[in-house]
Amino acid sequence: MASWMRVLVLGAAWFGLSGGVSAETDEAPMRYRSDPPVIHSSWDDLLEGVQTAEDWAARRAVLRRRYLELIRDQYKPEKPPLDVQVHETADIDGAYQRFYISYQVESDERAHAYLGIPLHLEGKAPAVAALHGTTADGTRQTAGLSGDPTKAFLDQLCRRGYVAIAPEHFVSGERIPPEGPYDTTRFYKKHPQWTAVGKFTFEHSIAIDVVLTRPEVDADRIGVMGHSLGGHGAYFLAAYDERIQACVCNCGAAFFRHNPEVEHWARDHWYVYLKPIRPLLLRGELPPIDMHEIIALIAPRAFLDVSALNDGNPLTQRQRILMLMKIADVYQLLGKPENFAFFVHGKGHGVPHESRELIYGFLDAHLKPPEAVRVRLLAE
Repeated sequence: MASWMRVLVLGAAWFGLSGGVSAETDEAPMRYRSDPPVIHSSWDDLLEGVQTAEDWAARRAVLRRRYLELIRDQYKPEKPPLDVQVHETADIDGAYQRFYISYQVESDERAHAYLGIPLHLEGKAPAVAALHGTTADGTRQTAGLSGDPTKAFLDQLCRRGYVAIAPEHFVSGERIPPEGPYDTTRFYKKHPQWTAVGKFTFEHSIAIDVVLTRPEVDADRIGVMGHSLGGHGAYFLAAYDERIQACVCNCGAAFFRHNPEVEHWARDHWYVYLKPIRPLLLRGELPPIDMHEIIALIAPRAFLDVSALNDGNPLTQRQRILMLMKIADVYQLLGKPENFAFFVHGKGHGVPHESRELIYGFLDAHLKPPEAVRVRLLAE
């Protein structure tokens, strides 16, 4: 066959105009070894211009100011005396005592929570705040009294030897407003310049105050974990309150950038996270801080993110992986790469078995003594 004819035939095959080479061919492509390419993403702005730990300290100070401004922390009320009251006490399977308690969070508001204290403790124990999602069962689900048992975090933590507190969200449980659960209308009438994120972060910090009144608790081993609303509530708290030494976010919300539903952060009804930024979002603009920068405020303290690629917009969730890789660079810069981890699965918006095992293993590794996670060879 003439050379020009062979070129014509091969060209036709290439464009699918004739038989020959196809997607089903057994011919292996020619591949060559190469160095890994640098992965660039829009999340690179986190460390832009940062070369040293000192550079990061300066950047972190700026990001913390932006974070506190985002949640309008300057408009929070003064912390009132705790005035902790116990309303119910129960012995759970001889494993721990569970208390239903209340305490002041504003001069005219009390929050309720379940508090679990393991029995037969030897010495002081780590403590974890377990935060629930937007469920009608609220903190009762976290205590294992109703709802989804995979999210009974307080019960699961106490059985592992943790002191645990499960605070109610401020528009759930005993404080459901007349408009319905998780409706923030009345909150913004009372605090028009504050934010719901600022409110729940402030209250979760008070929950840490409560557990620290317990003589069983080691103040140097405090953690927080949560799912969904409680998931991003966990990293909002850890970024805010440096007493938190380990934080786990399970299926927390999406960020501002690359989020086609970003206005959900400032809805005009129901649960409104950040009401003051609504005009900004409607103009197509974003706040000067995003979730990668807020989470990075936790470094070098321990942080684990657990998420699902099929939880919401799949393209947005894939961006989450790029975001987390950049946060990992902050931990690397600070010399604590072992304090950062993420796990991505395909089981949707939940807490499957493997996620729970990883979450509790991560907390054990960072909040319990080394011997609690040490493995040994068999004796001969």
